[in-house]
Amino acid sequence: MINKLTFKIDELTSMKKYPNEIFYIGNTELLKKRKVAIVGSRKPNLYSKEFTHKLASKLSNANICIVSGAAMGVDAIAHQGAKSDNTIAVVANGLDIKYPSVNKSLIIDIENNGLVLSAYKEKEKAKNYTFVLRNEIVVALGEVLIVTQADIDSGSLSSVDYALKMGKKIYTIPHRINESLGTQKLLQKGLIEVIYDIDEFVEKLSGKKSIQTQDEVLNYCSFNPLYEDAFAKYSNKIFEYELEGKIKIENGKVYIN
Repeated sequence: MINKLTFKIDELTSMKKYPNEIFYIGNTELLKKRKVAIVGSRKPNLYSKEFTHKLASKLSNANICIVSGAAMGVDAIAHQGAKSDNTIAVVANGLDIKYPSVNKSLIIDIENNGLVLSAYKEKEKAKNYTFVLRNEIVVALGEVLIVTQADIDSGSLSSVDYALKMGKKIYTIPHRINESLGTQKLLQKGLIEVIYDIDEFVEKLSGKKSIQTQDEVLNYCSFNPLYEDAFAKYSNKIFEYELEGKIKIENGKVYIN
């Protein structure tokens, strides 16, 4: 059920202009929690996917809510890592529309267990300007901003601009030369910091020891690797998990049940 917020979200007062209206589906109690925004490329490499998922998972385990924009790539992986009951998705369209369609099931899962927000009324489709406002809301909600991968001229870099104007700390992950050139450029300018150790970062941010609860094999399989690659990496574990019904093999790829 689509509802309209009847109270102001304190974090959004840092925006250039507070949204005229905020609509939601889900659990508004998540707005009271500590929150971290995670954004990035719609086509992240495998390294960024794994790092994003692990980071979101460990932050969530430390009772920090993950905020992102429900887009393909890094956004979706951040929501999945946090699990649907501890994540806030901010969308760039009316809440009656599930966009992008590839993330429809993810968005519905967050509606049922977490929180989905929008500054737009029903039937309003996503456009260039709606993404701009969506990005600003995502950044404003987060205590800090993490950009795990972004190329030059990436839309994620507009989020960095908002974070800088709001005086928020911005983090990225270490990349190889010629990868994630957008974040590399920001690092050269000294505008963002690097997360070298996830556990250390989570402990510092949350004040709690990071607990490893994520199944390494399932974490890897969540990115739907080729069966032959998964078997080469984990051999008997893949066979065992398939027998136990934890994973399934379809069209030469591995999927989590």
